Amino acid sequence: MIAEFDRQYMLTRLDDYRAAVSQTEANFKKLLSDLDLTKKVHDQTIDVAKANFEKAQLDMKTLPVRGAMDAERYRLALEESEAQLKQVRQEIRFMDAGLAADRKVAELEVRQSQLELQRNERNVDRMVIKAPIDGLVVMMTTFRGAEFDQIKVGDEVRSGMRFMQIVDPSSMVVNATVSQADIESVRYGQKAKVRFDAFPGLELRAHVSAIGTVASSSRYRPDWVRDVPVVLKLDEMDRRVIPDLSVSADVILEIDEAPALAPLEAVSTVESAGAAPRHYVWVRDAKGAWQRREVEVGAENYIRVAVKSGLKPGEVIAIDPPAQATGKTVSWNRVGNPGV
Repeated sequence: MIAEFDRQYMLTRLDDYRAAVSQTEANFKKLLSDLDLTKKVHDQTIDVAKANFEKAQLDMKTLPVRGAMDAERYRLALEESEAQLKQVRQEIRFMDAGLAADRKVAELEVRQSQLELQRNERNVDRMVIKAPIDGLVVMMTTFRGAEFDQIKVGDEVRSGMRFMQIVDPSSMVVNATVSQADIESVRYGQKAKVRFDAFPGLELRAHVSAIGTVASSSRYRPDWVRDVPVVLKLDEMDRRVIPDLSVSADVILEIDEAPALAPLEAVSTVESAGAAPRHYVWVRDAKGAWQRREVEVGAENYIRVAVKSGLKPGEVIAIDPPAQATGKTVSWNRVGNPGV
């Protein structure tokens, strides 16, 4: 059991339903006794009518020694007893049908009360939530007073409101969003790298496991800035990873086997009419002087670009044009390896 709603009222009602079932079953047993008594009384009525008819038949055998008035009285008694016996025998099927109907109605009442009891027992059981899997319990937040706070004992939970999650630590996902301008490049199954703000050196592999179909806006940003929900499933785990950590993720759109990576702002582009764009970087040589060098670039993202030729990992390049070109102080960075 991981959670229990306030069910005191339902438990009280449950006692009332149990008492109602007991009373209905007792009434049913009493009705069966009454029906059995009615059947036996009618059987006795048939026996009495049959006895009267048999006595009238015996009396008819004494007609030779009886007077005319007695003979007529005996004949009338025989006819009356015969009609009475016939009548009570005909009543048997009607009485049996009536008794069966009364029994059926009583059985339905007992069954209805039992079903009501079972329904309320199930409702009471539904007020206790049991975890379908093993995992970690993550409590949601709710608006209490003037601020958001974690859900606690005694909080009111409305219909459809999420108040708890059960997370399987061996199979965790990242709920992320991607700008609508970039979602066209995201595909199901693409590899990704997930980094954790709480653990700067931790990087785990993941892949895109779900892409939302409807873009949504945030209340903290303008309406025209839309994001699409994306779910990344972690392909490897670390014992330090727990639910609700903040992370950043890079989805790998394409792989470039370039030998070096450079900051995107360090590469300058020169375009000329009728010719392909040419890319340059400022490289510091062994004597500390800056030299302009043409490079061939490949795939890029918002912060880095792959350099296919013209640079080697470990060389120092200028992020801004050096002082000899602009007269300003230069910032520099070391060329990285794509595998880092």
